[in-house]
Amino acid sequence: MRIAFIGFGEAARAFCYTLRNAGHAVDFSAYDIVDAAEMREAMSVRDVRHASSAGDAVRDADWIISAVTADQSLAAAVSVAPYLVQGQVFIDINSVSPDRKAETAERIEAQSASYLDMAVMAPVHPKGHATPTLIAGTCAATMEPELSGHGFAFDIVGDRAGQATAVKMVRSLFVKGLEAITVECALAAATSGVYDRVIGSLERSYPQFDWTEHIAYVCERTLNHGKRRAAEMRESAATLDALGLRGGLAREIAEVQDRMGALPATRLPEGDIRTSLRDTAAARGARLKS
Repeated sequence: MRIAFIGFGEAARAFCYTLRNAGHAVDFSAYDIVDAAEMREAMSVRDVRHASSAGDAVRDADWIISAVTADQSLAAAVSVAPYLVQGQVFIDINSVSPDRKAETAERIEAQSASYLDMAVMAPVHPKGHATPTLIAGTCAATMEPELSGHGFAFDIVGDRAGQATAVKMVRSLFVKGLEAITVECALAAATSGVYDRVIGSLERSYPQFDWTEHIAYVCERTLNHGKRRAAEMRESAATLDALGLRGGLAREIAEVQDRMGALPATRLPEGDIRTSLRDTAAARGARLKS
C-alpha cells in the first residue's frame, strides 16, 4: 500500500504513526506547502518521503489523503487533479461544507480517480487512523473491505460526496459552540469580578461537571486549535447558509475560536484560574487594539 498525504499536520502525522504501529506495510509520501525545517523533520522521523510537489507526492500512490486547512481543501485537490489516474482514491478528511466536498469530488472524478468523503468525528489522538469516522461517496461501499483491513473505524453514510461531512458540520455547531460559550462566559465572569458566583451557579445547575477543570481544558483546546476550529466553523456557517438557516451564529463562534487561537499562549497562565482568565482576556483585548 502506498499512501500520499497532501498536508502533513496533526491528522496526517497521527494516521501515519498508528498505521505503522499497527504493523501495516505502507510506504508514505507527503507534500505540504509549509516547506519548513520542522515539517521536513516531521516527515523524516516518520520515514515519510518528502515530496517536492503535489504531483510528486501522488505519483504511484494508491490512496491520497488530503489533510489540509479548511480554506485550502479545494486548492489541494486542484493541485493534484492533473496527476491522478484511474484506480487511485482521493480521501478528503478536511472539515468543510457539503457543497465544497461535492465540488471537490467532481474535480477528482473528472480525472477518473475515485473520491471518498471522510469526516473525522473525534480528536485524532490517541487512535490516529482508527479514530471514528463517517464516509460517503460513490466508492464508499467498495472501499469498505480495504479500509476495514487497515483498521479504520467508520460508518458508511451514503453514496454522495458531502453526506459524511454534513453530519460533522452540523454537529460542530454544537460542539465548538459550547466551547465558545464556555470560554466567553469564563472570561467575562473573571474580568467582571463575579467568577465565584457565576461558576457556583453553574455547579448547582450542572453538577456533573468539574467546572474548573472543564474551563481550563476548553481554554487550552481553543488556544491550541482555535485557528483550525475557526476555519471549520466558517465551513459550518456555509453549510447552514446553504440550508437557508442562520450561518451567522457559526461565524460568531468562529470569531471566538479565532481570537483565542491568535494568542501566543498554549494554555492558561499558571496560578489562580481567575487571574489566569483575566490575563487571557486582557491579552485578547490588547491584541484586538493593536
